This record gives sequence, C-alpha cells and structure tokens, in this order.
Amino acid sequence: MIIFVIMKIVIAPDSYKECLSSPRVAEAMAAGVRSVFPDAEIVTIPLSDGGEGMLDVLLAALGAEERTARVSDPLGRPVTARWGRLGDLAVVETAQAAGLTLLAPSERNPLKTSTYGVGELLLEVSRQGCRHILAGLGGSATCDGGAGMLEVPGLSEALEGCLVELLCDVDAPFVGPCGAARIFAPQKGATPEEVELLEARMMRMADYLRQRTGTDVSDLPGAGAAGGLGGALTACFGARRVSGIDRILDLAGFDDALSGADLVITGEGRSDRQTLQGKVPLGVLHRAGTIPVALLSGRIDDRDALSAAGFRVLLEASPRDLPLSVLLRPSVAAENIAAATAQLLSHL
Repeated sequence: MIIFVIMKIVIAPDSYKECLSSPRVAEAMAAGVRSVFPDAEIVTIPLSDGGEGMLDVLLAALGAEERTARVSDPLGRPVTARWGRLGDLAVVETAQAAGLTLLAPSERNPLKTSTYGVGELLLEVSRQGCRHILAGLGGSATCDGGAGMLEVPGLSEALEGCLVELLCDVDAPFVGPCGAARIFAPQKGATPEEVELLEARMMRMADYLRQRTGTDVSDLPGAGAAGGLGGALTACFGARRVSGIDRILDLAGFDDALSGADLVITGEGRSDRQTLQGKVPLGVLHRAGTIPVALLSGRIDDRDALSAAGFRVLLEASPRDLPLSVLLRPSVAAENIAAATAQLLSHL
C-alpha cells in the first residue's frame, strides 16, 4: 500500500539581513520542504517587522508600484532611495535613506550621521500626493533624534494632515538606560565615550521637541526607534506607532493563508530573547494559534525562553563549524536553510 502524505505548510520568515532577503529565505525553506514532502501544499509569505526588507515585502503583498527618489545618505552623499506607492498610500523604508548598510564599516559614527535624507524622502512622497505613509523604522545608522529630518525645508507643511504609521519592533524610549543612544548607538559604531555624548545630545533634542510641540518623548515607548526618529515623527507630525509585524501580517493576508495549515515555519537571522519583543517569529507564533510553529534561524540562543514561548521545534540553519564569511555567502546560506528545513521536518 502506498500512502501519500498531504500537508499544508505556511512558510513565513524574516530576512537573514546580511545575506538573504525574506523572499529568498522563503524560497530556500520551500525547497527543503519539497525535498521531504513533494506533494505538500506550500504557502510562502515573506515577512518583515518594519526593518530592512519591509519595502520588498509590502511591494509584493500590496502590488504597489515601485518608485525612486534622489536623497541624501547618512553622510550627506546622494543616494537613490526606493519607495512604494498604491493610490495615496506610500510605503517608506527609512533605511533606504539612513540605513547602516549605506555606509562602509569605517564610516559608521552616529555622531556624524544624519536623518536629513529621510526628511527628503518623506517630502518627495508627500509631493507625489501620498497622504497615508507606512514608514518602517529599522536598520538606521543614525542617532540624531530626527534632527536632520526636521531641517528639511517645507517638510512640516508637506506632512500636515498626513496619516503617518510607524512600523517598528522596539519599545526603546528616546533617552535613558534603555534609550536610543545607550542601547543602539554601540551597534552603529559609537564608542562608550561617544554614547555618553549622544545621550546628552538626545536629552537636548527631547527638550527641544517638548518646547516645540508640547509632547514629551523622553519615556515614550518606541520613541527611540531609528535613533530617535520615531520620537521626532510622533511629536512633530502626530505619527502613530503600530506593531510592525502585526500590520504586515494583516497586509500580507497571513490569517487567511493559515486555513487548513498543518505547520508553520518561521525564522530570522538570529533568535534569542529579543525575538520575544515583537520580532517576526513571535508575531507569527501568536497568530498561528493552535497550529504548531517551528523556528528555523541562523543562530539560536536562549532556547529555554523560546521553547517556553511556544515554538514546537528550534533548529539552527548555520553550521557552527563554518566561518561567518562563508555562512554569509547567499548561495551557502540558501543551501543551509534548505537542508535545515528538511532536517526540521524529521523532528515533528
């Protein structure tokens, strides 16, 4: 007797930020599933939590038109920033203008980088007639509290009356021990001494925003996103912070895709306790309900916490005996993800 195994598997990963976009990760996972269950029904839904890769995810999910704008990079050099348009809705990834990946490692210094290019991008979007803006905050090279953005002439008038939604996955306030400077600036190239200088600058910026708008962003959750850009957008333009992963899950039709699913596979470049603070895998886990969710990530730490959260299987895709320079090659990463996905299915 021949038994055919028919399953419906929903694949919903974030990107492996240094080497693979979430669509490429989803393709590799799907290849791994097919190698074990060639007759399985596979639904791939590339995701983002509002950081890098959000634009490509929403361009595909919404069928939006891709557009470009010439703006300033974090050091003031010209760069072409991509954005998406669907009617009067604009999808903006702030990292397109202020992203860490726009700089060489030797250029990373948040004392010198600026969000001016983000202001230029938002100005262009509004001039094109978009009155609803989905802005992804993540992956920035900046910690200027949005000061650079606010220097763009005409931006305040252009954004008057616009609905701006901030998609982000962090709760960091503007200043303080868990604020933008002390938590994120070291990841952007700041030394311990520079972190203290940045904290003092952010405190002055918080005072300025309070005097200008009457809004105190100092302790506001999420105000520290993108080096304080979230706080400036909230105070000056009435932007509303929303859960990046929840908003994108809705726009991507994730709940409908779950109908009849036997398994959900999600993942990211690295999973640890921070995954449980609004990252893509946690959003997927919460939406999946009683459907088992497997977590497949490049690296996995804090396994007890992740298991306690409800992930059915935890599996690393990147062999620990290979150097990082090899693991970050796109072809190697894709092969490892496909092989690990096939291995994952044997654990169920």
